[in-house]
Amino acid sequence: MLLANHPLLGKTIPGDTASRLSIRAAEDVARFSLRIDPAAAQAAGAAFGAPLPTRIGGMVEAGGRMALQLGPDEWVLTAPVAEGDGIVDAFAALGEPHSLVDIGHREVGILVEGEAAALALRSAIAFDVEAMTVGTGCRTLFDKAQIVLIREDEIRFRIEVWRSFADHVWGILHAVSREIALGL
Repeated sequence: MLLANHPLLGKTIPGDTASRLSIRAAEDVARFSLRIDPAAAQAAGAAFGAPLPTRIGGMVEAGGRMALQLGPDEWVLTAPVAEGDGIVDAFAALGEPHSLVDIGHREVGILVEGEAAALALRSAIAFDVEAMTVGTGCRTLFDKAQIVLIREDEIRFRIEVWRSFADHVWGILHAVSREIALGL
């Protein structure tokens, strides 16, 4: 949520017909890490304003909000920036033991789109990216940087990465996009 200090501000890797790939910084969003007893997930979903998924790797999107379950009691929540304070207030009134941490200052998003998106990601991720189901996500490594990878569509992925690693991830994606464009 520190858009003025966004490490990828103004950067883009435009796709063309040859590369079948487009990489760009994602719009800034309010980001939260939620830890709560899974038995209270329904109440937490009501506070968030969108249901929470109930299986690890599951993702739910509703009304511009997204919830991704990363572990048995861990979710990543995103929403439009303007709704962040309201989410904090709703969780303050929840009445269930939980930890809601604003991680908007820590992370940025990168969109990797196009027919060659999975190929580009496969260059630095050690698992079969193509096997990810649409509407799922996971925590993984991109080269040496920890990321959260979300498959939003058949040909669109979102990377959530710490600001301090954003330039590193961007640089690898830029190099890979040139290789793909050259047919290497």
